[in-house]
Amino acid sequence: MAALAEFTDEGRLSRGRAYRTDKRVTQWTINGGQVEAEVLGNANPYFEVYEAPTYQISVKMEAISPDEWVKIIASISDNAGFICKLMMNEIPDDIEQSFAVVNRRLLPLNYTDFRVRCSCPDTQVPCKHIAGICYRLAEQLDNDPFLLFELRGLSRKKLHQQLARSPLGKTLLQSLLSEIPPPVPRKHYYTQPEQGQTPDEQAVKDFWIAQVPLPTNIEPVSEAVIPALMVKKGGDYPAFWPRDSSFIEAMEGFYLRLRKNGQKLL
Repeated sequence: MAALAEFTDEGRLSRGRAYRTDKRVTQWTINGGQVEAEVLGNANPYFEVYEAPTYQISVKMEAISPDEWVKIIASISDNAGFICKLMMNEIPDDIEQSFAVVNRRLLPLNYTDFRVRCSCPDTQVPCKHIAGICYRLAEQLDNDPFLLFELRGLSRKKLHQQLARSPLGKTLLQSLLSEIPPPVPRKHYYTQPEQGQTPDEQAVKDFWIAQVPLPTNIEPVSEAVIPALMVKKGGDYPAFWPRDSSFIEAMEGFYLRLRKNGQKLL
């Protein structure tokens, strides 16, 4: 989204957020590193458009050539940490240094990394429909960063296959397979209750006394350094959030108000 913001205004991108939801996106496919989607537009009787039109959008990142992928894979194969994380479906934070060997990047850097198209009459690029598809794509990349490899021309399966052929990849693959324990047969899916021994005599007083006494003093709860920390992990515009405003800002304000009102009750 930062790369798109380089060649358009923030207001146009903001209007595009409303077009990322399932109500607007009627079709969505990723095939051959290209996103193909259909987006439902708006009816406008002023221009004699009485039914909401459907627009076709395509978004494609500039693909990395097979020869460049060979050099990138060779650079990744020399780093045991990179291979370990990638084969365990994790993206290393500094993965870009392996792409620097061919003067490339995994994440898009600017508008030259994009090829976008929309069938709407808006002549400016990106239009709000393209921006909406890019927001939806950004949400999917948050959930599955390996889509970036596919958009750059290399599938997850081929990436793992090529990494497994390297000396470090073979060693790691053997260690991963050797650590998998064999399946243990079970009679039941859940833990079954077992009958225990009960004492012959039980005093009523002893029944209500716990084995460990309760604490006499409760430590005061300290204020969080970063409010709404768990909410921020979900992203600024999660899939369930239909509004154009930031979900994090809304929840952060809610947490601050809740804390302030809770202090009044103490």
